[in-house]
Amino acid sequence: MPQHRVAPLPAPRVLAQPVSMELLGPDVAVRIDTTVSYTSRDPHALSIAFHLPGEDSVVWRLDRAMVLTGALESVGEGEVHLRPALDGRLLLRLGDVTHRVTVRCDQEVLARLVRDTFVLVPQGTEERHIDWGPLLASLGH
Repeated sequence: MPQHRVAPLPAPRVLAQPVSMELLGPDVAVRIDTTVSYTSRDPHALSIAFHLPGEDSVVWRLDRAMVLTGALESVGEGEVHLRPALDGRLLLRLGDVTHRVTVRCDQEVLARLVRDTFVLVPQGTEERHIDWGPLLASLGH
């Protein structure tokens, strides 16, 4: 059986930045520390780790293009929804109908970080950064 040549992967590139966000309750907004990160090995996704006092961080992954769209208009389905807030910030609604939270953040800080991901991995080149080896090996290739 012929072996398929796989182009070498570019070196992994990573971004990570602490971002202050607010967890919105019915009558109060509580500041929550997060780390927003990106790795070129998962080129379509942005990860947001919510650092909870005394607990492990909770990590949500969002499509990086969806974050930019959410700054302009309401977007999302399932457990992730984003929309611009009236004050120019970004609202993220995360979770299912029974366990849902809304988080508010500085839209420009998040948008700038997402734009930086497109410098690291330009749109249309994402597939070149994914390590397909494990998947191909599991399929017996």
